[in-house]
Amino acid sequence: MNTSVTINRPSTDTDFMPINGTDYLEFYVGNAKQTALFYKSAFGFQSLAYAGLETGLKDKESYVIAQDKIRLILTSPLKSGTEIGKHIDKHGDGVKVIALWVDDATYAYETAMQRGAKSYMEPFTTTDKDGEVVQSGIYTYGETVHMFTERKNYNGVFMPGFEEWKTPHYNPESVGLKYVDHMVGNVALGEMNRWVEFYEKVMGFKQILSFDDNDISTEYTALMSKVMSNGNGRIKFPINEPAAGLKKSQIEEYLDFYEGEGVQHVAVATDDIITTVKNLRSRGIEFLNIPSTYYDTLQARVGKIDEDIESLNELGILVDRDDEGYLLQIFTRSVMPRPTMFFEIIQRKGANSFGKGNFKALFEAIEREQELRGTL
Repeated sequence: MNTSVTINRPSTDTDFMPINGTDYLEFYVGNAKQTALFYKSAFGFQSLAYAGLETGLKDKESYVIAQDKIRLILTSPLKSGTEIGKHIDKHGDGVKVIALWVDDATYAYETAMQRGAKSYMEPFTTTDKDGEVVQSGIYTYGETVHMFTERKNYNGVFMPGFEEWKTPHYNPESVGLKYVDHMVGNVALGEMNRWVEFYEKVMGFKQILSFDDNDISTEYTALMSKVMSNGNGRIKFPINEPAAGLKKSQIEEYLDFYEGEGVQHVAVATDDIITTVKNLRSRGIEFLNIPSTYYDTLQARVGKIDEDIESLNELGILVDRDDEGYLLQIFTRSVMPRPTMFFEIIQRKGANSFGKGNFKALFEAIEREQELRGTL
């Protein structure tokens, strides 16, 4: 059985930056309308809100889709030469904004700035007939932004500036995704500790886990990672940097193709990973291939589990255990044209860790993908 992992939980007693949860993720993409249709058909998201020419915008449009507590904004430019277009030209499609739901966006911004943050947007209030939303923003790694979002005085469909987006003839059923479990950022060599200190000092996060190149390595590549979490544990940000290896690691590949630091993958939770993955596969989502030999000694490594091992083998779902239970996880292939961002589907059955026992199998699977792309 795998060596268990102990999670060091951050204390809520000194949580000077209270965060209720993830409010939304905003992706900058080349074609927001087509991307929205992809996430609806393939991932089971539902239409929620829209902003664009019909709502008075002249330079961009955004489609908002939702599934349970997960909200994604998909934004595209409507003209050349915009900041959004320049971002897409440099990085490709990817996450620009990680919006954090707070009770007081002004306090969050002022506190972060006093503690050394770089400003993206000063507190700004938007209003409509349904109330008001206050937002403010700071930069994190690369050009990624944390947007503090205060919506306690708003009762509308999403926020001012958006109108309800209805597609009554096309709303595929949910695949069972519930909420954002964690988001992983890739940073340059030597930058991981800088961003660990940023989250500690500026936002009051604590480091709850650390993995070095002995934990996350294969014959060819390696990386290092530290996991940061806020006071209530609802926000978890693993931060990765490359480590020395014989060949180019997945982190180096990401940094090359994204042309900088940014979000590598978004982990979304489900209560029934077998059903969710079956649904996703039937809708065309492709996952990393795991050798069947991984399952030959699965029960010896993780002990008794509720799920049928043959079903896990058929779907390629990984399993790991810590002191508090076990988790099941699987990773999509890249969902972007560049080999940058992908999704993780995760089901936690007591475990609070991140699948340390699966690292070798996962990274070997990623290396096989890199070899196919000629980037290993």
